[in-house]
Parts: sequence; C-alpha cells; structure tokens
Amino acid sequence: MEKVSANRSFGGTQGVYTHKSSVTGTDMTFSVFVPPHAEGATLPVVWYLSGLTCTHANVTDKGEFRAACAELGLIFVAPDTSPRGEGVPDDPAGAYDFGLGAGFYVDATEAPYAEHYKMWSYVTEELPAVIAANFPADMERQAIMGHSMGGHGALTIGLTLADRFRSVSAFAPIVAPGRVPWGEKALTGYLGTDTAAWRRHDAVALIEDGARVPALLVDQGAADQFLEGQLRPELLAAACSEAGITLTLRMQPGYDHSYYFIATFMEDHLRWHAARLT
Repeated sequence: MEKVSANRSFGGTQGVYTHKSSVTGTDMTFSVFVPPHAEGATLPVVWYLSGLTCTHANVTDKGEFRAACAELGLIFVAPDTSPRGEGVPDDPAGAYDFGLGAGFYVDATEAPYAEHYKMWSYVTEELPAVIAANFPADMERQAIMGHSMGGHGALTIGLTLADRFRSVSAFAPIVAPGRVPWGEKALTGYLGTDTAAWRRHDAVALIEDGARVPALLVDQGAADQFLEGQLRPELLAAACSEAGITLTLRMQPGYDHSYYFIATFMEDHLRWHAARLT
C-alpha cells in the first residue's frame, strides 16, 4: 500500500492510498480519515460508497464529514467506484452510466468486464482486509452508507451482510436497479440477461426475498432530477413496510442530486450511525 497524500484535519489524519488489487487486477485508490484517538485504541468504521462518475475524491473533497467524524470518533473510508487503468474496458459509447466510474458494486460475469469489474468482492472482502491490517479499525463495529449508485451499493451490501454492518443509510439511492434504466443497463452489461441473477443486487428485491435489517435511513432531495425515472424511493418504502423494516425516508424540499445535498445532511447520517456503533 502506497500513501499518495496525507494532511491533518480536525485533529485527525486524512490520507489517500493506492494498492495493487488482486481482485480487480488494477491499482485501486481509496481515502481514509482517522480521527484523533488514544494510543492503542480501535475505532468504528463508516464506509462511504460513491455514485456514477465519481472517485474517492468527490466525498473526500466535498462531503463535509471530517468534523463530525473527529467528534464522534469514526474512521471514514471512501473507495473508488470502479477499476481503472490500461486494459480496463469502458462503455463502448463512452457513456457515463456504465464502465469506468460506474462499477455498480457487483462482480461482473459478462465479457469483457468479468476480468476487472469485481467491485463487490473488492469492497466486501479485499479492502476491509487492507483497512484492518493498516488502520486502528474495530471491524466488529462497521456501518455503511452511500450516494446514488453508491446508495444502491450500501443498501445491497448492508442487507446481504446484515451481521457485519450495524447500520445502513443512503443519500438518493437507486433502490430498485432492476426496474430503472441505469440499473437495467448496468446489470445486463455486467451480469447478463437473466434477471433472476440481478435480484441479489437490488435492494427492493433483496427485501422481497427475505433480507432484513432493523432500520434504514434514507435522505432524498425532492427536487432531484433523477427522482422519478431512476431512484424511485417509494418502492423501497413499500418493501420496508411489507417486511416490517423501520425506514426513515426524509424527502428534503429544494435539494437536488448534488454534493450540496450530501454535505448538508452528512452530519445527520454520521450521528445516526455513531449511535448504533458506540
């Protein structure tokens, strides 16, 4: 693991790191904020998964998480959204919603993506091992959150690995990718046309099929340009209601899909996670 950059912030350390991933076969970059802490202490970990077109840098630069994490004693980890580099295939038409920057947190099975696009295994297996080995992380206390495509990732990973994550939240998540254009394109391209294989990467389908967590927190901008066509939080609300999952769905008037929205409500989410991690 190579440290690319580091700085002091709110008494903690913000670092950007790269390592050679055996899962994706590429160099992967991620950022970690470690708050001030006593020598020898271990701290709970919050994972943040970013959305389409993003890297680790979007939330690192604009997420406004450091002050709250420093106060609450939370390590904040932000992976990249896809493998990158020479030989990594992109969308044939260069579209923003598939390929580079759009890994959708699945392990691809379709050529030519299957060789490198293993973001599920990277986020759930390889990178946690890197974090556990190199940072003062208490891996018995983990939470996961994300935005848009990353909200989809947080929900599906949190629902699938409910014994690992004490809390799950999302900003403007793609809750039912099997029913919206972004998800249909990505799941077809990465997993093929068998829609039964899509269900383990669809939060609403996972709940319908029996996945359970005690509670979910979701913030959604009411002025989000993708609300009706791509995000459809009402489907998550219906599934949670049927399953008896406590969903706090907050429709935020005037907010769109941007990082102004995320920065505004980031502290709320971190405090919600901290209450379940400490």
